[in-house]
Amino acid sequence: MRRLAAIALLAPALALALPIGQALHKPVPVEGNAQLPPALQNVEIEEKLGSKLPLDARFTAQDGRAVRLGDLLGGHRPVVLSLVYFDCPMLCGLILTGAARGMRETGLALGKDFDAVTVSFDPRDSTRTAAERQRGYLQAFGDPTAKQAWTFLTGAAPEIKAVTEAVGFKYAWDERSKQFAHAAAIFVLTPDGRVSRYLYGIEFPARDLRLALVEASEGRVGTSFDRLLLTCFRYDPASRKYEPYVMGVVRLAMLGVLGGLGIMLGVFWRREIKAKRVSGGGAGQPTAAHPEDAKR
Repeated sequence: MRRLAAIALLAPALALALPIGQALHKPVPVEGNAQLPPALQNVEIEEKLGSKLPLDARFTAQDGRAVRLGDLLGGHRPVVLSLVYFDCPMLCGLILTGAARGMRETGLALGKDFDAVTVSFDPRDSTRTAAERQRGYLQAFGDPTAKQAWTFLTGAAPEIKAVTEAVGFKYAWDERSKQFAHAAAIFVLTPDGRVSRYLYGIEFPARDLRLALVEASEGRVGTSFDRLLLTCFRYDPASRKYEPYVMGVVRLAMLGVLGGLGIMLGVFWRREIKAKRVSGGGAGQPTAAHPEDAKR
């Protein structure tokens, strides 16, 4: 009866799991798109999760070295990729500043736990400008010596196009303003150069970036607690950030309930065995019904 009563405690958790699971699978309504100016109509990010970057594409690093993109994706660490152009008057600087702050606050080590690559999508950008931008943003990151871990690249139009198409980054030149129109985002890549996660905006919360890097590395960076957080958090495309994953919390709660039941049943089982041993041990011993009988 005790076991049945303990198992019955599972009923609330099971009853909660089904409606929550059904709610999570409800489709998200698609909002209508407002009419955009002509220069912005083709500017967007088409998510291509799992798409592999062109590893054979060749670029020039900030120090003038000719590099192959695959050489910067060594297969050991995830990579934070940013696509900007170095003469951008405002947005690109905000993206890189936000990326530097987010990477610094993750608690992960640049060059040890992950790498960073910034590619200019303007073929007119020079290595000199790339070196200047690298120096400035490494100072913002807080480690001016990490030149090998955060590479700034320039390249020719075909190589640039191959990279931007691989990640679904669509931009356009606005002749009137003499600027590129583009979206604000960074991309988290797996160690072998596949797109794992898109993070949007100009501010990248440390928790979201850390979880994205842990997710991209398949748990090879970060701590066991980070991997536990990925059980309870999922990237929500609607809010474009990591949100609490209710089913993950429910699963952990159910595991806690099962663990508690196991401990409780173990205690009951040990008490029953102990009680049987005591009663069994006393059954074979002579007993005295009265003190006078014991004297005789």
